[in-house]
Amino acid sequence: MPSLPNSDTNTETSEEEHTESYSRSRLRNWVVSNTKLRLLIQFVTWVSILTLFTETVAAGNGMTLSKQPRDTLAVPRWLYLATGGATIGASALLASFVTDRAFIRYLHNWSLPGPAVDDWWTPLRWIGHSLGIVVLGLAVYLGLTGPQLPTASFTILVTFVVVRAGLPMFTYLGGNIWPALNPWRGIVSLFPSGYRSYPDALGRWPAVGGLLLLVWTEVIFPVSTIPTVLSIAILGYSAITIAGAVLFGPDAWFENGDPLSVLFRFFGAVAPVQRRDETLTVKLPGSNLSDSELITDTSDIAFVIALIWELTYSGFITTQTGAATIETLVNLTNIGVGAVQIRAVLVYTLLFAGGYVVFFAAYWYAGIRSRQRTGTYITAQRIAFRFAPSLLAIAAGYHLAHYTGLAVSLSPALGMAIVSPLSPPANPLTLSPPGWFNGLSIAFVLIGHLLAIWAAHATAYELFSSRLVAIRSQYPFIAVMIGYTVISLWILSLPGGTPPYLP
Repeated sequence: MPSLPNSDTNTETSEEEHTESYSRSRLRNWVVSNTKLRLLIQFVTWVSILTLFTETVAAGNGMTLSKQPRDTLAVPRWLYLATGGATIGASALLASFVTDRAFIRYLHNWSLPGPAVDDWWTPLRWIGHSLGIVVLGLAVYLGLTGPQLPTASFTILVTFVVVRAGLPMFTYLGGNIWPALNPWRGIVSLFPSGYRSYPDALGRWPAVGGLLLLVWTEVIFPVSTIPTVLSIAILGYSAITIAGAVLFGPDAWFENGDPLSVLFRFFGAVAPVQRRDETLTVKLPGSNLSDSELITDTSDIAFVIALIWELTYSGFITTQTGAATIETLVNLTNIGVGAVQIRAVLVYTLLFAGGYVVFFAAYWYAGIRSRQRTGTYITAQRIAFRFAPSLLAIAAGYHLAHYTGLAVSLSPALGMAIVSPLSPPANPLTLSPPGWFNGLSIAFVLIGHLLAIWAAHATAYELFSSRLVAIRSQYPFIAVMIGYTVISLWILSLPGGTPPYLP
């Protein structure tokens, strides 16, 4: 006879399943409560920091060509508190409620196909390279022979208003057109190249060093005020770039060694317009920041951190607090050895290098903490690689906040220099944006922060299969992003000042 099922055994099994289900439910409730507690702590910390650092609330508009004090705008403290609270609130929303993988994947994969560019890309590239070569030649020639007034110099205006401010803005707002404009690539195409294979071990460290050297040169030397000095710097940069591209081949060098090309490629990942398979595609801004192929080496992370730090550093030294810090450190190094200018250069350099190391170490430690919190088999290095692209949104927000005012105010002078590069007016027209315009700097920084949080959130859900692990993995990186943003808002709140001891 067939045996009857044991009712006691079934009852025991049912009770075990019920107990296990109850335990899982309690665990989920504990995790959600713990998440809300952490977010509440973050919110309180944000408000406390903003309250501490915004006793003097005056938003600045970034660096000027002459490194003179910036225009300031009084901003009510409640605005800083409200915007900071809104940022943390959005972070909380993303970390706690937007957990539908299909929805996240849909947003990042959504695209609107545009026109094909394969038929006209080649002629457009040749036209762009020719135009770039002409502009490069004029910039060098007019810097050496033209007027030496900064706001009337074709060389200075094209370098700082177009290349330093305008082109990066166009890149992260509209798409990367630098490959079609790069004058050095056009020059190298006329010569045989590729005598050596680019060493894989170098990664993009030459681009990192080049970017840091460019920023250091901009701070220490009067390249933004004396056209002749800027022309010499452009000639030096051109010689290194052409030599590297000829030696290793243009593809390898502009992919890895040229700081400008790497900068525009990374900023292009933020843009809503992408060029894929010879076709223009419209996507949501920042959709490509979760691409696993964007950051593939430690040098890539170093470059992204350099983009954030150089804007933070240049903003800080053009405030009264920054100027006072420099003066204090220079006085402390007065031990009777070396002229004051030499000691000042040393102080500027050490601050620049030291701050960069701190920013880089903070991000790298976030990767270590993320792995410790999740207990995943994925290495801390791999986690750091995947979350690093989200920082590009913060860098774009910083850049927009620091250079929008400069681009707008000097756009008439740039137009005059372009129309009449050999004989620009002695007193070129410059604009003074309305007071509220400078307040946009706060919005740009926070928008960049929000986009970075969203990109990190999407990356976490691609990287980890568990929702709880994906949420927990983001906390260290969100903390670093909040730290970067708090520092930037604090700098914007400081009155402008002139960096001391600089020519």
